[in-house]
Amino acid sequence: MNNSQNGAVEILGEEMARITLSIVIVNWNTRDLLRACLASLEPEAMSSWDVWVVDNGSTDGSQQMLQTIFPGVHLIANVDNRGYAAANNQAIEASSGRYVLLLNSDTLVPTGAIARLLAFVDSRPGIGAASPRLLQVDGTPQPYAFGHDPTLGYLLRRGFSRAVLRRALHDWTTDVPQRVDWVSGACMLVRREVIDQVGLLDERFFMYFEDNDWCLRMRQHGWTVWYVPEVEITHLGGQSLGQNSAAQRIYHRSLERFYSKHYSIAASLILRLLLAVYRSSVSI
Repeated sequence: MNNSQNGAVEILGEEMARITLSIVIVNWNTRDLLRACLASLEPEAMSSWDVWVVDNGSTDGSQQMLQTIFPGVHLIANVDNRGYAAANNQAIEASSGRYVLLLNSDTLVPTGAIARLLAFVDSRPGIGAASPRLLQVDGTPQPYAFGHDPTLGYLLRRGFSRAVLRRALHDWTTDVPQRVDWVSGACMLVRREVIDQVGLLDERFFMYFEDNDWCLRMRQHGWTVWYVPEVEITHLGGQSLGQNSAAQRIYHRSLERFYSKHYSIAASLILRLLLAVYRSSVSI
């Protein structure tokens, strides 16, 4: 970054400092990743906004690390793993920022990224939630950082595009900010007034699809959801679902719960049939 860009970031950061923001990070046994994530926030966020970490009963020394290295971070220490949605809700309710940023512990945030995302949303009053481009470790855009609602038609189109056409249904490399149905909770900026209107994350989703559900409820109340690729952060995780059978089971259960909540009984039954066929095919 050259000197002029540095200056622009500093000015933008000063302008955004007047907007209260609460950054919420859920942690479960990711001490080293959490330390790197918090270090990447310096000094942009740590001095201007309040940062909350909800620890879901970690046994790797995460809480001790926070208290020693980041004493200014608000720590909510749970005795067990309450799940992603429930833990986020604890900090959302305890914090008071006009905006809330959900941030995964396995992310790295470049200087100025939060301020630019905040500026994008704050200048467009109709936006309820927005997310930046998520980059993988190799610098390429992370797949499935945004998308459409997971209707049966959409899931079939996505499966056909991947299995037959050998390409993604969405253009993950797009540089154009766009309205979408949902964005990833790995880094999601939300207005406090939106949360007051639509409610907190649904804690029946232990993990996965709580962000889809939240974005859908926002849109049902007239808010828009945006993907903002001109802002980028690195997401070190999010790549292991295909190799993690336990995570796949939780993913499928959450998808079934999403269908039970938002779609018809017939659609839910068809989904269960499709998932049974899928599980049988991958186990052969």
